[in-house]
Amino acid sequence: MASDPRDQAPPVAADADPAAAEAEIEDVQDVAATPHPRPNPIVPPTSLASRALFFVVAIMSFLACITVGAVAVIGDAASEWQTDIAQEVTIQVRPMNGEETRQALAELVALVRGMPGVSEARALSEDEIRDLLEPWLGAGAEFDELPVPRLVVVEIDRDNPPDIGEMRRLVQSAVPGASLDDHDRWQSRLRVMANTLVAGGLGILLLVLSATVLSVVFATRGAMASNRDVVEVLHLVGAKEAFIARQFERHFLRLGFKGGLAGGILALATFGVISWIVGQFAATPAGDQIDALFGPMSIGWPAILGILGTIILVALLTAITSRLAVFHFLKVFD
Repeated sequence: MASDPRDQAPPVAADADPAAAEAEIEDVQDVAATPHPRPNPIVPPTSLASRALFFVVAIMSFLACITVGAVAVIGDAASEWQTDIAQEVTIQVRPMNGEETRQALAELVALVRGMPGVSEARALSEDEIRDLLEPWLGAGAEFDELPVPRLVVVEIDRDNPPDIGEMRRLVQSAVPGASLDDHDRWQSRLRVMANTLVAGGLGILLLVLSATVLSVVFATRGAMASNRDVVEVLHLVGAKEAFIARQFERHFLRLGFKGGLAGGILALATFGVISWIVGQFAATPAGDQIDALFGPMSIGWPAILGILGTIILVALLTAITSRLAVFHFLKVFD
């Protein structure tokens, strides 16, 4: 078993002064008991370049998380729109005389209710049609003087949908002036719009991540250049490239995770502020329009998971980029 260096005293001559020998032994023990300082890391963690890169990564992560969250919110709203539209079809009856219109609406409601796959059918009242047209025509418009068609809303069973073609044929044969709209054109437009927004969001995300990669490459080269002497000495004494690259990789992984986390938290706070602001307009015309377009404007679990995934992606991308940049830089010494 190896003995403690503090327990080993230096050899003392026979004629040496005992007091001096004891003092020398105490000095040796004090030196042995003094903790050795930890070696400085190759990459200084608090350098100016590291702080600047932290803010760059935080800003890029914020933009990426905002993009992911916005795409998730708009995607959820588009999905709700498609679901609501697909649950109903509309029968439009051209205006006729008052009694003829009421009779035609009653025949259509009775006919449609008896079809398989139909949950409910009802004719919209004049007040409901007036409310639908008021945002476009204003509250003072004379609807009685306008050829406003009457509408029958048909709720269909999503688990057992009816044959829309057969329903359209029966409706037109029962009332010649009636037409059935299954909103397929609106659904196709919503799909195109949602796909366009998702593609645009992915494009913005790709650009942000590309800018992050370029920033990390320049920061890694700067760190390598400022520590060129240390890296060159390590390389000359036999340190492997993987060891040197690992030091930079760990440094930039921590920096990327901290910057990504800061950007992600700021993005979540931004969505929270937006949701709070929209909530202040609740029960107002502006709030109703926003709710109709984007839903409740609150991020759900898909958006939160997307933001967390973006934070991890930014950290990993920062570490991998720095590692590749270090290996490329070390080729100069080969």
